[in-house]
Amino acid sequence: MASLYLTDLFKRAGIDPKKVMLIRHSLNDKNFRECYEKGEAYEYTKYQSPSFAKNADYWMIFISDRGTSAKFYGMYSVNGQPQSCSTALPKWCEGSDAVIHSIVETDIMKDLQNRLVIEWGKATVSWYQWGTNEKEVLCIQAVQRIPFQGFEKLMLSYDELKEIVDNPDIYGDWHVALSSVYAIYLIADKKDGQLYVGSASSGKGGLLKRWTDYVQTFHGGNIDMQEKLKEYPDRYHDFQFSILQILPPNLAKSEVDTIETLWKDKILSKVFGMNKN
Repeated sequence: MASLYLTDLFKRAGIDPKKVMLIRHSLNDKNFRECYEKGEAYEYTKYQSPSFAKNADYWMIFISDRGTSAKFYGMYSVNGQPQSCSTALPKWCEGSDAVIHSIVETDIMKDLQNRLVIEWGKATVSWYQWGTNEKEVLCIQAVQRIPFQGFEKLMLSYDELKEIVDNPDIYGDWHVALSSVYAIYLIADKKDGQLYVGSASSGKGGLLKRWTDYVQTFHGGNIDMQEKLKEYPDRYHDFQFSILQILPPNLAKSEVDTIETLWKDKILSKVFGMNKN
């Protein structure tokens, strides 16, 4: 028997579990993943059927984690009746009777956001359940110094990237997100402004695996970076990592190469940057 359950945390927060709807979004769902990568999990969640979570005072949102576990994303209070959409429904709702539910983020259990991990259970197909269902608390992770806010806002120094790569228990959401996508990425030397465009488009581990190479080697095998580091051994601390474009997982290598070359030409990284070709 587990020592701590989600209902124990509800009791401490003064919340009636009967009034809480638990929602677990899966990063395996393409539509949700696209929203999550843009930092729009809230926007994705608020579109539901008119009768969804009827009589609930709170929606507690979780994001899929390893296996059947789930990490706490945020607690939202129900603030009024759902409203019909005045504009076209987003693509993930097309053909449904979805309306916009009025939910507002609260400070309840805010100190546990992106830290609390629960066992959702084997029935992950049941992506929403009432708070009365016992959910074992698997862990409460250390506080993240670098919160994940979507791929569009992502800019990491080498030291920040190393912290994320080296601490999967703390930065589990980062590991899940980065390993789930392929991308065209950018490395900028903040000292002299030189740029390098690269791609992560094959094999397991996605972008996380490719960026881990830079953490471990400082240069990821790039010749220009190696030459720069011979002259300035600590220069990798000035490298900034960001994402130019998320790639569909089924692109052929030739298509990836074409997109990568286009980015190199756009920002002149072969002429003035660290791309040899």
